Amino acid sequence: MTLSKDHIKSINKAFNYIEQHLESDLSLEQISRVAHYSPYHFHRIFKTFTKETLNNYIARKRVEKASADLLHREHITISELSTQYGFTSNSSFTRAFKKFYGVSPSNFRRHSKGKYSKISQMKSKNGQPITTFENYVCHTNQNNDTVMTTNIKVETIDNIHTLGITCIGKHQLTLTFNRLLDWAGQQGLLRHPDFKMGTLYYDSFKITAPDKVRMTACLVVDAPIKTDGEVISTTINGGLHITAHYEIGIAEFPTTWMNLFKWMNDNGYKKRSEPPFEIYHNDFNKHPEKKCIVDLYIPVD
Repeated sequence: MTLSKDHIKSINKAFNYIEQHLESDLSLEQISRVAHYSPYHFHRIFKTFTKETLNNYIARKRVEKASADLLHREHITISELSTQYGFTSNSSFTRAFKKFYGVSPSNFRRHSKGKYSKISQMKSKNGQPITTFENYVCHTNQNNDTVMTTNIKVETIDNIHTLGITCIGKHQLTLTFNRLLDWAGQQGLLRHPDFKMGTLYYDSFKITAPDKVRMTACLVVDAPIKTDGEVISTTINGGLHITAHYEIGIAEFPTTWMNLFKWMNDNGYKKRSEPPFEIYHNDFNKHPEKKCIVDLYIPVD
């Protein structure tokens, strides 16, 4: 099934609705009404875009939210999380959790602090892929750590206006940027030589498999612009942010983000329920060392 721009526009509405109502009852009928499609048709286009059924997507998002709470909210109980995210019992929550992470919620909490921070895919006995954790070792030297830290600030920023296209899966991001640039060029939005691109991350690579992470490839604009179809207009809320400026290679992004979130935790800040993002200041392909000049942002309280 080929998705039209109107299909993708409707899917974006569904994503936003699901994200805002994960702690409420969610049904196919309810979400399809938000997307302005029949339940049958919406389910088909949603699965085509996400490569998941709607029920599986919702269950995964709830489990991922719960896993973040397990990591960061020490006093919340398994029963409280089960109720909060709409599971009918502790056992149903545990089954769903094991399906995605291969361990129970209690074992996840017991063993994951400071030990795990990357997800990989493995095969279960019946050959089906399951999500599990592998050790992630950050190889940095003291001098590099010092450089990383000195580039970090905590500051209040203004609203940032963007136009973007959403994708699911790290492997889709480059193609999505190319589609966005083609569209922006046709609209005359690339005439300014200093235009900036960026990426919003709605999921964390720490708890979501790379092929499931939802992102928006963005063009930064001066003011909101009305759009239609798959290109969405998004205003990134201003306010207090941890910001960091780097000149890094593509392979250094995961470690750089990990260090930035570690700095956030070590300094007592809490991430707001808004997406972290990157804004790029160059085309890394034109850099003599193929490096990105980039600002990283984490919205915090």
